[in-house]
Amino acid sequence: MLGLVALAGLFAAVYASVDIPDENDEARRQGTVYYWADGSQLVSVGAVNRQNVTLADIPDSVENAVIAAENETFYSDPGVSATGIARAAVSIVTGGETQGGSTITQQYVKNTYLSQEQSATRKFKEFFISLKLNNRQGKKEILQGYLNTSWFGRGAYGIQAAANAYYGIPAKDLDPSQAALLASLLKGAEQYDPAGSKANHERAVDRWEWILDRQVEIGTMTKAERAAYQKFPEPKPAAKPTSLGGQTGYLVDIANKYIKKRSGLTDKDLFRGGYRVHTTFDKARVGQLERAVRSVRKRDLDPKKRPEDKHVEVGAASVRSDGAVVAVYGGADAVTHFANNADTAGVPVGSAFKPFVLAAALQHGDGITLNSGYDSGGRLIKDGPYAAPPAPSGSGGQAMVTAPTSLRDALIKSSNATFVLLGKDIGLKKVKELAVSTGLHEESLARLDKSFPLGTSTPSAVRMADAYTAFSNDGMRADPYSVTRMTRDGEAVEGFGKPEPRRAMDASVANDVNNTLGMVAWTRLGRDGKLGTFARTAASDDLAAGSTGEDDRMKSAWFIGRTKGLTTAVTMFRNKPGTPQLLGMQGVGGPDSERGNVFPLRIWNAYVTGK
Repeated sequence: MLGLVALAGLFAAVYASVDIPDENDEARRQGTVYYWADGSQLVSVGAVNRQNVTLADIPDSVENAVIAAENETFYSDPGVSATGIARAAVSIVTGGETQGGSTITQQYVKNTYLSQEQSATRKFKEFFISLKLNNRQGKKEILQGYLNTSWFGRGAYGIQAAANAYYGIPAKDLDPSQAALLASLLKGAEQYDPAGSKANHERAVDRWEWILDRQVEIGTMTKAERAAYQKFPEPKPAAKPTSLGGQTGYLVDIANKYIKKRSGLTDKDLFRGGYRVHTTFDKARVGQLERAVRSVRKRDLDPKKRPEDKHVEVGAASVRSDGAVVAVYGGADAVTHFANNADTAGVPVGSAFKPFVLAAALQHGDGITLNSGYDSGGRLIKDGPYAAPPAPSGSGGQAMVTAPTSLRDALIKSSNATFVLLGKDIGLKKVKELAVSTGLHEESLARLDKSFPLGTSTPSAVRMADAYTAFSNDGMRADPYSVTRMTRDGEAVEGFGKPEPRRAMDASVANDVNNTLGMVAWTRLGRDGKLGTFARTAASDDLAAGSTGEDDRMKSAWFIGRTKGLTTAVTMFRNKPGTPQLLGMQGVGGPDSERGNVFPLRIWNAYVTGK
C-alpha cells in the first residue's frame, strides 16, 4: 500500500511538473499555395508542404479510416497507451527495434511539441504531455491537429497536401477507398507508397484492404459499403517534389511582386507560409504560350549552325483589358534562368513605342489628325493633302528630303523621320506623360532626346501589353494585376481586387490609333512569307491591333498584338551570358530574317492559333 501511495504521489508530482511546451517551428510552418485562375492548384511553396484544414473540410471517411488504422479507441481512451509506451521504452533502452505503440494523441504531441528522436526521455515527456493535452483539448481538436501535422510521404505534411500529392484533389473530395490508402501511409510512407516499388505496392494493397475491413469490424462502415470498394485506388504517379521550375517560378515571382506592392507584406512574411494566393493565370494559355516559343525556336533558330542564334532570349505576356495578367513566358526555366524576361525592364522597345507618340500628337496637337503629315521639307501640314515642292535644281529629279506621308502611313511604314519630327513638334515631355498615363513605369523610359520617339525606352513585356490595352479599350486602362484574393488561416488579406480603370487618352484618340494598328498588323502578317496561317484563316475582326518593334541599334525585336480579348507582347533579344549586356540581333535566324524581328510575330501567331 505504501509503495502504491508513493508511486501515485510521484506520478502526480511529475504530471504537475511537465508543462505543454510551445508548438515547434515545424508544426507551425505551412506552405503557401498558389492557385490557377480556375481554382486548381498551381504550386505549394515553402519549407514544409502543408495546408491546414478543419475537420469540416475532411470527410468522415478519412476520420474513420485513420482511427481504424491507428487508434480505434481514440474517442474513449485517456490519450495514452501505457502498455504501448512501456513496450516502446523497453525496446529503446535494450537497443531493440524502434516501435510505435502510440495513440493518435501521442503521435500528435510528437509531431507538434517534441522532436522526432527515438529516446526513452522523449517517450516519457510524450506520455505526460499527452495526458495533459487530452484533458485540455477536445478529441476533435486533437484529431484535426494530427491530420494536419502527419507525414504522408511525397513531401506532404497533412491530409490536404497528401490528397493533392497522391490524387490531385483537395481532402474534401477523397472517397473512402482513397482515404484508406492515405491512412495506410501513416504506418510509414517509405514502405507503403505504392509507387516506391513492387514490394511497396503489395504492402499498400494489403494494408488498404485491412483498413477497409477493420472499419467494418468496428462498425464505422457497413458490409455493403465495403463491397463497393474492391478495386485498389491507384494514386497518380509520384512527381518530383514541388518546385519552381519551368514557368512556375516566373508566375510566382510576378504574383509575389504584386502581393508586396498591394498588401505591404515582406519576403520574410511570405516565408512564414500559410497563405492561399488566387491568381489570374490561365493554365492552358501559359502552356500554349510556352509551346509557341519552343516551336518557333526549334523551327527557325539553330545555335549549332549559326553563332548568331546563340544566347537568344524571349519574354512574353498576355493581359486582358481589365489588367489581368493571363499568361507569361519568362524564360526557358526559372530554376536555371533567374531573370524573368516577361517582367524585367532593360530591353529597348523600338518602333513599338511609336503608337504612344502618335497618340500624344492626336491628344495634344491642335488640329492634328491621322491625315496630317509632313511635306518633303519637314513642315507639318495638319489637314493635308501634301504637295511635294519641285525637286531642287541639279538633284536629278529626286527630292533631297523625306517624301510626303500622312501620320497614318508613317505608323504603318514605321517611318523614323516622321516620328522624330512629330516628337519634336508635340514636345517629348507630352509624349512621356502619355506613355506614363498608359501604365509604363517612368523609370523605364529613356532620356528625352531626339531618339526618344524611336523607342529607346525599356519597359517590360507585361507593361507594354497592359499599356496597349488603352488603345483597344476606348482610352481606358487599369494597372496589371495577378492576384485576385489572398487569405491566411481563413482570414482575407486586404489590398486585393480589380484595380480601378483610369483614362489614359480620349476615346477618339485611342480608336484612331487602334484602327491604324490593325492596318500595321495585317501588313506585318502579310509580309512574312513563312507565316500565312493566321492571315489566311482569321476573321477580319479577330485581329484588332498589332505592332512590330525593332531597336535601331539592332538589339531587340518586338511584336504586340490583340486578339480574342487579349493583348500579348512578345520580345526577343540576345544577352551576353552572365551580364545584362545586349548583343546584336543581326543574322539571327539567317540572312533573310530582317535581323530577327519576324520571330516575335511568329511566336504570337503560333500562340493565338495554337499551331
